[in-house]
Amino acid sequence: MTIDSTPERSGKISFVLGGARSGKSRFAEDCAAASGLQRHYLATSQIFDQEMRERIDRHRLDRGPDWMTHEEPLRLTETLLDLARADRVILVDCLTLWVTNLMMAEADVDGEADRLAAALPSCAGRVIFVSNEVGLGIVPDNAMARAFRDHAGRLHQRIAATADEVFFIAAGLSLRMKG
Repeated sequence: MTIDSTPERSGKISFVLGGARSGKSRFAEDCAAASGLQRHYLATSQIFDQEMRERIDRHRLDRGPDWMTHEEPLRLTETLLDLARADRVILVDCLTLWVTNLMMAEADVDGEADRLAAALPSCAGRVIFVSNEVGLGIVPDNAMARAFRDHAGRLHQRIAATADEVFFIAAGLSLRMKG
């Protein structure tokens, strides 16, 4: 299943959720490529160690030269609005890393999530969000992990409510949940 990429769908918001190594990023990248629009990758990750640097380098090589990469760990809403154009698809990968960055910066996570959700209707072009579904496991044993899970869950609900379509990915298979 692919995300509908017909030209009249300009301004469409898609949301792709799944667990770690579920195939969600590959699914989103394939859908962005199928759109025929200029591809922009908005990365929220930060490099804290050599393993993460190698992972990011590997992802860039896998995506190839047809992508413009933008790195923004905190100012996601502003950067997204700056990049959004009718002739572009922007893949935001990923929202859970963004939540982590906001928590580490002691920012108002729910306020930033509200700002992002409120800005989405004014985004031109296509936006595809990728995020890890973290609410399917056990209740975490510490306050920080529970806060992270709660922030991510509330953000996912906001994005899903605004999105035109939502997909859940498991074992490389997609399930259309909305749209």
